[in-house]
Amino acid sequence: MIDGAATLAARIRAEELSAQDAVEGCLDAIGRVNGALNAVVQLASEGARSEAVAADERQASGAPLGPLHGVPVTIKDCFATDGIVTTVGTAGLRAFVPDADDVTVGRLRAAGAIVVGKTNCPEFLLGFESDNLVYGRTANPYDVGHTCGGSSGGEAAIVGAGASPLGLGSDSGGSLRVPAHFCGVPTLKPTHGRVPITSAVFPSAGPFSRLRAVGTLAPTVDDLALALTVLAGPDGRDPWAAPVPVPDPAAVDVASLRVAVYTDDGVGSPTPETVAAVEGAAAALEKAGAEVEAVRLPVAEQAVELYTGILGGDGGAGLRRLLDMVGTTEPSPLIANMLAFMSANVQPASEYADRLARWDRFRLDAMTFLDRVDVVLSPVAAVPALPHGTTFENINAFGYVFTHNLTGWPAAVVRAGTSPEGLPIGVQIACAPWRDDRALAVARLLEAELGPFPPPTIAA
Repeated sequence: MIDGAATLAARIRAEELSAQDAVEGCLDAIGRVNGALNAVVQLASEGARSEAVAADERQASGAPLGPLHGVPVTIKDCFATDGIVTTVGTAGLRAFVPDADDVTVGRLRAAGAIVVGKTNCPEFLLGFESDNLVYGRTANPYDVGHTCGGSSGGEAAIVGAGASPLGLGSDSGGSLRVPAHFCGVPTLKPTHGRVPITSAVFPSAGPFSRLRAVGTLAPTVDDLALALTVLAGPDGRDPWAAPVPVPDPAAVDVASLRVAVYTDDGVGSPTPETVAAVEGAAAALEKAGAEVEAVRLPVAEQAVELYTGILGGDGGAGLRRLLDMVGTTEPSPLIANMLAFMSANVQPASEYADRLARWDRFRLDAMTFLDRVDVVLSPVAAVPALPHGTTFENINAFGYVFTHNLTGWPAAVVRAGTSPEGLPIGVQIACAPWRDDRALAVARLLEAELGPFPPPTIAA
C-alpha cells in the first residue's frame, strides 16, 4: 500500500524519492487492484509520467515547490479534467473531453499534484452505489459482493485499497462520507462555502447548490488537512465561497471540547456494531478529557423526509432536463429508480416553498444546539456496506449524513470499528460552520486511538 499524500509530499521534498517514483508506484498499485475493483475508469498514465519528469526537473532547478509537489492524485469523474474524458457516469457524455480543469482540479495541479486517473461514480452522482451504463459497477475492497458507496465510491475504493494517496470527491447527500464509511478511509466534507463548487461539467443550481460540498478522501487525516489548505478559498465564480481562513487542527485542544453523541436518529435504527463503534469513539474522547454528553441533535429525525423532499420536489423535471441536455436517452437503473420516486412524490409549488422554509428552521434549530456543544458524534449510516443493488431500498439508513448537507456543517469520517462480516464501520464528527479544524482534530485523535484495523481483502 502506498503512502498518503502528506508523507509522499514530505519524502519527495526531502529527495527520498522522485515524483517519477511516486507516480510509477501509484500506477503500479492501481494496476494490481483495479481489475477486481473497477474504481479507476480513465487512466492518465502518459500525461502523468510527463508531468512527473517536469516536476523532478523543477525540483532539481531549485524552483519553489507546492505543498503537493509530485504527489499523484485521483479525481472523481464529475470534475472537468483537461484532456481526460469526463462523463459523470452518463452515456451522453461518454466521449466528452474538457479543454480545461475545474477550479479544484486546477488548485491541486497548482500545488504540484499530478493527476493519474479518474474514478467511477453513479450517473449524475445520484446514488449510494457507483454503478452506471458507461463504466459498470465498482466493488468494495473489503468484499466485492458489497458496494463501495456513492457518489464518490470509486475514490473511496481505490484509496481504501491503498492505491491512491489522495482523491478528490464531492458530497451533496453523503457522497464523500458514505463511501468513506463503507471502505474504511477518512474524509472531510468541509463547511459549505469553504471550497468552491464551480464546475464546467456538473453545474449546481437551485437548492442543490446549497447541499453540495467538495472535499477529499485519503489514507490519513493528515492528508485531508493538507488538501484542505490547498482547496479552500473563493474563486470569484461560486457566490457562496467565502474568504474564511482555515484554522490549524493542531491548535485544537480536544480536552476542552463539549461533545454530543447519539447512536440512533429515530429513523434508521443502527446495527449493534455501529452503536458499539460510536460509543467506543465517545469513550476515547472522554478519556482524552472531552466533556461527553449522550444527547441527539434535535433536528436529526427530520433529515430523511426533508432532504428527499427538497431533492425531488419537482417530480424529476430538472433531472429529465439534464438527461436531455447531454443527450442521454437511456438512464441507468439507479436514475430510473430515482425518477420513479420523484414522479410519485411531486409537490405543489406552495408545498415545496413550505419545505424550503422548513429547511431554514432546520438550520436555525441545529445552530441553536451549538450553544451547548462543540462537536456532534454520530453514525455515518445505520449499516455497513450493503450488497450491490440494495441501497435505494435502505434510504432511511442515511439520514445521519443528510443531516449535515442540510446544516452545511463540516463533517469528518474516520473508521471506528468492524462488522461481523469484516466490513469497516466509520463514525461521523460534525462541528459548527468554519470549525473544520475541530472536526479534523477529533478525527485525528480517533484515528490514533482506535486503530489499526484489518486491511481490505483487495490491497495494493
